Amino acid sequence: MKPFLLEDFGNPSSTHAHGRKVRAAIESSRKKIAELLNCTPGEIIFTSGGTEADNTIIRSAIETYSIKHAISTPIEHHAVIHTLENLQTQGVELHHVKLDSKGHVDLSHLEEFLNQFPGSLVSLMHANNEIGNLLDLELVGRLCEKYKAYLHSDTVQTMGHYLHDLKKIKIHGMAAAAHKFHGPKGVGFMYLNKDKKIRQFMHGGAQERNMRGGTENVTGIIGMAKALEICYREMEAHETYIRNLKWLMINRLKEVLPGVSFHGDSENLDRSLYTVLNVSLPESEENEMLLFNLDMQGISASGGSACSSGASTGSHVLGALYPNSKRGAVRFSFSKFNTPEEIDQVANKLAEIYKVVVKA
Repeated sequence: MKPFLLEDFGNPSSTHAHGRKVRAAIESSRKKIAELLNCTPGEIIFTSGGTEADNTIIRSAIETYSIKHAISTPIEHHAVIHTLENLQTQGVELHHVKLDSKGHVDLSHLEEFLNQFPGSLVSLMHANNEIGNLLDLELVGRLCEKYKAYLHSDTVQTMGHYLHDLKKIKIHGMAAAAHKFHGPKGVGFMYLNKDKKIRQFMHGGAQERNMRGGTENVTGIIGMAKALEICYREMEAHETYIRNLKWLMINRLKEVLPGVSFHGDSENLDRSLYTVLNVSLPESEENEMLLFNLDMQGISASGGSACSSGASTGSHVLGALYPNSKRGAVRFSFSKFNTPEEIDQVANKLAEIYKVVVKA
């Protein structure tokens, strides 16, 4: 990113040499991302992040194909939920798929909806950002293809952490954000299947193949492509390392906190994100000040989604799955930069907060 912050200031839409140099760097980044995801460069459109990508795909697909029915769940990211709720005011009927006790999508119920409303828009996230539950996108893709549905998935949590082979997945639109795989904040991209084109959402210019008006975030795009390249190159090693950290955290918390459990399928390493652990804590007066007390110790965690951690409202995900629960909730996220020593530090601090004697 550095040369484009300090030296190469050309506008990529300009035809002079300075602009052409920057344009070449953007297109090189687009090609790199397309190679990693096994799609064509023209199917990658750069955005300001996952929220813009989700809004664009959902709104434009519904407008382009005059879709009257949308199928989703009540535990999607707010970028999806709020967009779909807004579209209800414009005549779109929203249907929520049933979830099992762990928060996984009931695929039989999904097929019932698809059979009842063929040609619907389906929006289901690849992995939940709060409880980490994973969805079998390949299976859902085949179901949607069978009933001619437009499939969109928020893949913000899994991009850079899992392989996405877009020649295998029958999907029409995907959203990604660079900061979730150690890239810069404020930049992302969407994958738009070339065989199911949608109309432009952001007007004002011909940038991004007429799909997203506005001068591109040059340094963000370049940094994002490099970050994703690094993630794919080192993915296997990082997954093994981070999985071990999460497993260590699960076992340490079970040792030091009687009555601890885990929301959703967060404890299941095969059915949840290896980067997220959502902890269910026994009822206690300490729960109200938990995040503050952890923060005072230099431990960064959230009570639900980090995107709304400053809000006074509780988690809509946990509210949907555990409407009557009075237990505490804290979400820990892990990366390649965390250490086993930090896991021990967090476990010991939680034991101290809840006044439990830590086992040696």
